[in-house]
Amino acid sequence: MSGTARRRGIIWGAALLLVVVFGLGCWVALGAFQAKSNLEHARQSVQEAKHSLLEADTRAAAKSAGDALVSARAARDATHSLAWNIVAAMPWLGSPFKTGQQITDVVLGLASNVLQPAADVGVTISPDRLYRDGRVDVELLRGQESQLSRLATEATRLNSEAGAIVDPRYVSLLSNARSQLQGQISDLTSVLQNTALAARLVPSMMGADGPRTYFMGFQTNAEARGTGGLLGAYGILKFQNGAPTVDTLASNTDLKDAVGPVDLGPEYDQQYGFVNPFTDLRNSNLSPHFPYTAQIWKAMWAEQTGMNVDGVIAMDPVALSYILGAVGSITMPDGEVISKDNVVELTESTAYLRFPTDQDARKRYLQDIATAVVKKITGRVDSPRQLLDALGKAVSERRIAIWSAFPSDQRLLEETALAHEIPNDPAPYAAVVINNLGGNKLDYYLKSQIEYAADSCKGDTRASTVTVKLTNEVPDQPLPDYVAAEAGLSPDVPIQVPKGTNITSVRLFATKGAKLAAVILNGERVPAILNTERGHPVFEVQVIIPPGQSADIRYQMSEPTVAGPPRVPSQPLLESVAPRVQVPECHD
Repeated sequence: MSGTARRRGIIWGAALLLVVVFGLGCWVALGAFQAKSNLEHARQSVQEAKHSLLEADTRAAAKSAGDALVSARAARDATHSLAWNIVAAMPWLGSPFKTGQQITDVVLGLASNVLQPAADVGVTISPDRLYRDGRVDVELLRGQESQLSRLATEATRLNSEAGAIVDPRYVSLLSNARSQLQGQISDLTSVLQNTALAARLVPSMMGADGPRTYFMGFQTNAEARGTGGLLGAYGILKFQNGAPTVDTLASNTDLKDAVGPVDLGPEYDQQYGFVNPFTDLRNSNLSPHFPYTAQIWKAMWAEQTGMNVDGVIAMDPVALSYILGAVGSITMPDGEVISKDNVVELTESTAYLRFPTDQDARKRYLQDIATAVVKKITGRVDSPRQLLDALGKAVSERRIAIWSAFPSDQRLLEETALAHEIPNDPAPYAAVVINNLGGNKLDYYLKSQIEYAADSCKGDTRASTVTVKLTNEVPDQPLPDYVAAEAGLSPDVPIQVPKGTNITSVRLFATKGAKLAAVILNGERVPAILNTERGHPVFEVQVIIPPGQSADIRYQMSEPTVAGPPRVPSQPLLESVAPRVQVPECHD
């Protein structure tokens, strides 16, 4: 072949290659446009379906799930064409195309294998069907447990796949799409896991297999305790095949002489034994580990009445306010209206002003309110979905705690926020727990701020600091001694303080293996009381906060550099505290 012919062949070959590359590029570009458009529609429909499922709007959820499936299929087809497959296989250059394929694969799996069947299950167990005329349909919920578990398993698998989607490198649009998808599927996975867990747990705890009886304690967080507040009143809650009844509502006076002989181990005795938690109801819940408190209350009730309850439930007036917001207000025999807007103030402040010296009358008043609220809750509810939302909000703020005497149920509870356990793992942890030492009701006026900060993950240990600010905002007005004096202090403690002074124990439950370097109180170094609970070091200081003043406490530590997200559980006091967390998450 002549040189001219060779040159002509090369030119034609190059031209053909350019045409192929151009055509391939156009094909990929067209696919990218189609994929982007359909993926955006699919993601929007996924979000709408998830929102509708959470709102129990099953019809809207089904429609959105169907729309998501159509768009997801179109997006996947666009990213799995021959041209797209060729480009995706190229080193480095193909990274965003590979990302696009993975994203559309996960979205299609989410739409077809999770959202559509979840919408079908949602129709079956919608709140209006699940809760009717004061009874939970435990058979219906149990009947859907296997399907819910399959959905949770599939969502968990897809969540792992979403987490493994490759970095799109130079295409920020795909990077944002990847992050949004990972957030969406993580949220949905959590919802489905919790729903499947509820389907396994709720029927047995609500008496599907025989009657269940619970000691239900109402905690007054105007006087802080480790689990929230002083046990002010109680009732016995019974479930028979999903139907609740409540009786024996009474004040804590009826248990003042009760004894709860429970062996919680030497560490518990060393830290709390000197205040007699097994014989003095007022000090039975100093530990934030609710299973300890529950076992003491169960034992006290058994010793007092001979009845062995199947579990223990605790809640506070703030939780009651959420519930009243869902079921409506109540009217007392004298015409006083108790609503979501006034139940907290009435039970934690006004009642003490209304009955400044007659404590029996005050407790009867609070008992009457509790009786009316419980009767309202266990009766017919117009909007079961609103009631579930209210209960969910209370649980998220740690205002409802549950313990079961059945080990199988308790193991499931420990997978939820209801257990209120001190965790038994090594991940970063900082729980600030206050206990009222004055025997008054001044914690109604106590405001708190919490911050947990730690250095980077380099090295075997890292410096960390937990900062606590407590402010006594008691009003400048006359208050009954029962509210503002220090009746709880031992006569042997020679302290003279102004009326309205908050005297508080502040414990920090820290990461396992953490060492305390110093505690700084209002700028000065102070000693700390050292203990251990469930493997966690506990550092305690006791502070005096006069009216209008604050206590600034800084715990300086060295703690192990361990894997896992930092946890800073909030003690359920009058106001929910959102701790500020500046702790880098470390990985193995």
